[in-house]
Amino acid sequence: MKSLIIGASRGIGLELVRQYRAAGWAVTGTARDEPGLERLKGLGATGLKLDVLDAQSTNGLAGQLKGMAFDVVVVNAGVFGPRLAPLDVPTAEEFDAVMQTNVLGPMRVIPQVLAALAAEAKLAVISSRMGSISLRETAGASLYRASKAALNSVLKDASLELAGKAICIAFHPGWVRTDMGGSGADISVEESVSGMRQVLAGLTHADSGGYINYDGKRLTW
Repeated sequence: MKSLIIGASRGIGLELVRQYRAAGWAVTGTARDEPGLERLKGLGATGLKLDVLDAQSTNGLAGQLKGMAFDVVVVNAGVFGPRLAPLDVPTAEEFDAVMQTNVLGPMRVIPQVLAALAAEAKLAVISSRMGSISLRETAGASLYRASKAALNSVLKDASLELAGKAICIAFHPGWVRTDMGGSGADISVEESVSGMRQVLAGLTHADSGGYINYDGKRLTW
């Protein structure tokens, strides 16, 4: 079995690589810099240099993946951005950095991996419960929330376009103790990734287009 992890140099992405390698999978991961690529190499994974903010870099991804066929693809690259109070206005630079990483990045990457999807492949994006409009009860982190809501829309379109070919879902990984989630978060990165791997293993085409918690609970948009 083979997996491709986009944004695999640290946190959830690196733990996905570690756990899939421990399970005996062949894993390809992407990183923006040499230290990230070295971490992937240390886990026995194939490392590819990729910057989702660079159109030239993403446009070359399909060529790097030529001849490969992945059973699982996870698009993990993302940033939180500025921690603004409710109704605070981000600068244009802050807006562009978050939206281009969290939304435009996956929009660039997903078409590049289509030819490398195995039959019945699972394609997941790492979203967040914070992107849900129906589940929202408090204000704040408006830019991050908006980016994840937009990412959910991108995933839904992909699921419709790939219906019958690949199973596409958006994941909430939980509030995870990573650099982004902070030390006070609810769960470890090991627990989050273990749960998501279990969910991915059990997906069927009926699940495609879904918004799913790391423990398998279905979420509303």
